[in-house]
Amino acid sequence: MTATDASPTLPGRLGDPALDLRTDPRAKPDLVAALAAVGLDGPAAEPPITREAGRDAVSEAVGGLHAAFSGLYASLPLDLPGDAPDDAVEITDTSVASPDGHLVPLRLYRPAGVAGPLPGVVYLHGGGMTILDAETRVHDRWCRELALTGVVAVRVGFRNAWTELGPHPFPAGLDDCATAVRWLDDQRGELGLTRLVLQGESGGANLVLATTLRAKRSGDLEAIDGVYASVPYISGGYGWDRARKLRELPSMIENDGYFINCALMDLLVAQYDPEGRHAEDPLAWPYFATADDLAGLPPHVITVNELDPLRDEGLAYYRKLLAAGVPVEGRVHLGITHGAEMIFRQALPAEHRAAIADIRAFVDRLTVDHI
Repeated sequence: MTATDASPTLPGRLGDPALDLRTDPRAKPDLVAALAAVGLDGPAAEPPITREAGRDAVSEAVGGLHAAFSGLYASLPLDLPGDAPDDAVEITDTSVASPDGHLVPLRLYRPAGVAGPLPGVVYLHGGGMTILDAETRVHDRWCRELALTGVVAVRVGFRNAWTELGPHPFPAGLDDCATAVRWLDDQRGELGLTRLVLQGESGGANLVLATTLRAKRSGDLEAIDGVYASVPYISGGYGWDRARKLRELPSMIENDGYFINCALMDLLVAQYDPEGRHAEDPLAWPYFATADDLAGLPPHVITVNELDPLRDEGLAYYRKLLAAGVPVEGRVHLGITHGAEMIFRQALPAEHRAAIADIRAFVDRLTVDHI
């Protein structure tokens, strides 16, 4: 479709390529105002290069993206009335060694003064498996809130594909996540964990899904009781031509430039899998999982956001799970962009608290189902 093909009957930029969040009637005004406050309500800026510039240039550009998004996460207002004090959560730091000797940092968040075993939620942070750090204020606050629902939240500091000390492309981060889950499963009794649920957003949702697929292949699937994947970044197809996007995942066009864009995400893909050897490997890009890969997996929840370029790949994975006979629930959050219910806590308090509550409710349903 070109600009001359525009039709007002189609949503978003499929109907009008000139639309942005300020003019799309579906966008929630409170979110648009929050994005305007940080200069992100217009079309997302195109990256300075494409992957054709070469590996060094891609790495430099991705480093710039890491700095920009880290700065955004550091600057966002997060406080809400009624927030619990910091000492309402007890924190323990430890680490576990990956097979290559790398120490994977884990931070355990437990509600203070709560005795007895609790379910565990293993949290894998977003950033396309490539940027942002587990230690950001946004990720820390998320884990604290999970803990306050009565779970032990475990934040995994897996290796990003881009770091200041050099690249760690696929499968380094996935190795770290698999190592952490195996260790936590082995330590259930000592840590007082009744269940292990994997939860993550965006690139973290990729790793949640990939860790589960890998656990099936390695015979470790009993370690994982449930999977909660929010706004999953799982296709790697952000550099596909327009015709393929329209055919398979039209939200990449419909919502391109709403907070994030496909050109930016394609640079992250190039950093994660520099030679493109894993373009259809489900452990790198779970979108390509087959029915055989998915059969027998534990219960899942898949959530997507209406105004997200990634929306349709999450919907596609939900449908694959359904077809494979996996117990799965789906959620579509209307009027908001990629990860907004987590990132823009102060602007979207109802959506934020509902997301936290939904994770805990999923954990509770698993507990009942396994009695």
